[in-house]
Amino acid sequence: MKIATFNINGIKARYPALCDWLDESQPDVALLQEIKSVDENFPREMFEERGYNVETHGQKSFNGVAILSKLPLEDVTRGLPGDEADEQARWIEATVVGEAHAVRLCGLYLPNGNPCPGPKYDYKLAWMARMEARARALLAEEMPVVMAGDYNIIPQDEDAARPEAWKDDALARPESRAAYRRILNLGFTEAFRARVAGPDHYSFWDYQAGAWQRSDGIRIDHLLLSAQAADLLEECQIDKDIRAREKPSDHVPVWIELAA
Repeated sequence: MKIATFNINGIKARYPALCDWLDESQPDVALLQEIKSVDENFPREMFEERGYNVETHGQKSFNGVAILSKLPLEDVTRGLPGDEADEQARWIEATVVGEAHAVRLCGLYLPNGNPCPGPKYDYKLAWMARMEARARALLAEEMPVVMAGDYNIIPQDEDAARPEAWKDDALARPESRAAYRRILNLGFTEAFRARVAGPDHYSFWDYQAGAWQRSDGIRIDHLLLSAQAADLLEECQIDKDIRAREKPSDHVPVWIELAA
């Protein structure tokens, strides 16, 4: 089962590039972030034509997450529990049924948190506390769980080409990293680091100041696996070259293969 996460930075601007990547990469499941579309305007037909079941949790002009799956989806839920007043579309869950295992998928778009300190950073940390609570509940179900998406977290200095430029940013502040580690330490495995060590592995390059051309990237798109999912992990890679194509997102896909 090939599962990918991809922040597409707007479905309207990015659907040709997204379709090209889907046709080439052929993921069984793609978890999308920043679709920037209400549900009724999402161009689901172009993905259904490719054999995907489509589930969205959209929002006008901002945020928005989606699941594209060639495999059956069950028990789809939308929104991160813990705050009834939160209207931001950042979390979608579903169970995907593979040949050998069912896997609980969580597609997420974690808040950026800048500028910090301030209300946006407070929201980020509160959202991460709610995510930690949801992660605990998912682990209690003792099934393969994959929490994948744009975490807006640079876990360690080696995950940035210029870590000093990010030290006061919400993506790398000590409080952000500590909240991320608390989730990991519940018993999750970060798929990419389970397979690949060392620096110079990035999933985001800003559009500004020639970041892609200068290899000035950061790694902020992650797949966290429960122990049951980690036991099934066969591969994890970043599709870096997608960033060099015409009208790209500022993120690239990250994907895993599970023996599911």
